[in-house]
Amino acid sequence: MSDELNMDMDIVSVVDDDGIEHLFEELDRIETDDGNRYVALLPIYDDEVEILDDDGDVLILKVMEEDGETFLVQIEDEKEFNEIGNIFEDRLIEKYEAEDSIKE
Repeated sequence: MSDELNMDMDIVSVVDDDGIEHLFEELDRIETDDGNRYVALLPIYDDEVEILDDDGDVLILKVMEEDGETFLVQIEDEKEFNEIGNIFEDRLIEKYEAEDSIKE
């Protein structure tokens, strides 16, 4: 991965329940009217095999805070997940279509 690419990316480090660190590119973040916060993340891999095996799915997580620490958690409620997923989908399509038109 080139240094130029890394400088343009917002990198998020997440440590899972087993203490393993995973790196993600933060594609977008939103805060809803009720104060809930969410992030859309894309996994970053160092291993070429992992890159090829990746299905390209964006990970959508809820941002929670407890005792001054920030946690990213799965959205358990299907309705909430679908609503937030649709918002991210619309925003990411708009963002990347705009970037493509600038490059042309």
